[in-house]
Amino acid sequence: MLSFSRLFASRGLVAAGVRSCQKHTLPDLPYDYNALEPVICAEIMQLHHSKHHQTYVNNLNVAEEKLAEAHAKGDVSTVISLAPALKFNGGGHINHTIFWQNLSPDGGEPSGELLAAINRDFGSLDAMKSQLSAATIAVQGSGWGWLGYNKQKGALQIATCPNQDPLQASTGLVPLFGIDVWEHAYYLQYKNVRPDYVNAIWKVANWKDISARFAAAK
Repeated sequence: MLSFSRLFASRGLVAAGVRSCQKHTLPDLPYDYNALEPVICAEIMQLHHSKHHQTYVNNLNVAEEKLAEAHAKGDVSTVISLAPALKFNGGGHINHTIFWQNLSPDGGEPSGELLAAINRDFGSLDAMKSQLSAATIAVQGSGWGWLGYNKQKGALQIATCPNQDPLQASTGLVPLFGIDVWEHAYYLQYKNVRPDYVNAIWKVANWKDISARFAAAK
């Protein structure tokens, strides 16, 4: 279970130890709920942020309180049983905290070292977008598509994760840009046509944020 604590601490999302559980809070959006229209409507953004993300935060806090109590009692069985709740709700909190920052009504275009890396690893920006979109659309059920950075290889890489599995803990890749394909992220507006949502989200990709994550990952 210590691996979960180290994961969340490394993302700045958890207290330093189980004895002093710091409450997680819902991060503010860096823009208004209607700022990403017409790509993502205000109703989706409000529900997604204030309801779904808030639920992950609430449930993560509860799970960590139970974890602290179990550690204090030396209750190893309960510690083990909490792993799924910590992974799901902690992952949901991590993923969405990145997701809100990954989007912007004025995200610019990739340039400099990031664009050079995209061209090197995928051939072109359009090729990267096409590959990530295809992989994300193909996710079975709920999950995420990611552009990540492989530190060992020094290369960009595309990956998908089921449910709310966090990218770095699951694959070792540093998350740069994520596309949420849980139905609550798009169904009110795009119904069951996931490809339309995935292809449209590039219009609000925040390349300034993605570039900053890339620079930090290197």
